[in-house]
Amino acid sequence: MIGTCIFTFSVSYIFNNVLEKHQRDRINVVLGKELSKEAKHGIAFNLNQSKIAIGSGGIIGKGYLQGTQTRYNYVPETSTDFIFSAIGEEWGFLGSIVLLVVFVLMLQRLLMLADRQRSPFGRVYMYSVVAIIFTHVSINIGMTIGILPVIGIPLPFISYGGSSLFSFTFMIATALKLDSERRMTMR
Repeated sequence: MIGTCIFTFSVSYIFNNVLEKHQRDRINVVLGKELSKEAKHGIAFNLNQSKIAIGSGGIIGKGYLQGTQTRYNYVPETSTDFIFSAIGEEWGFLGSIVLLVVFVLMLQRLLMLADRQRSPFGRVYMYSVVAIIFTHVSINIGMTIGILPVIGIPLPFISYGGSSLFSFTFMIATALKLDSERRMTMR
């Protein structure tokens, strides 16, 4: 009981006295609290434009490279952090669902490969790859639709960027190599 009270008061104290104004504004954006007009045009601008872009896509979208929010740079970083808002606007709800189904099938396949591994290292590695990809997909999509904070996580295999594409490809290639050599591994 005492620990709970101390925690409650320390959170309030840290939020009001330790955090900078822009940090408090970011937390308020995630919590959905009402912000001033300046904050809506500043800290919450990317998130608001992303929601508008996804919502304007409708069921089937506007078509490839026909999105007004993403084409005219209302949504910044549409090739990296906010790539899902561009997909939602151009391909709509159906295109977004297809992308999610592809990710689910890939993760399901990796889980199946992990279950049939004979070595503990191979099993743990594949489960780790699944966890990393799932986390990246969840955070990227969550931040573009406004249920998670905007932190700049790329969407695996979709976002532009050499290092993320290289690292995800390397993880999958290593997982496939471990699976191809599973019969040679002794228990």
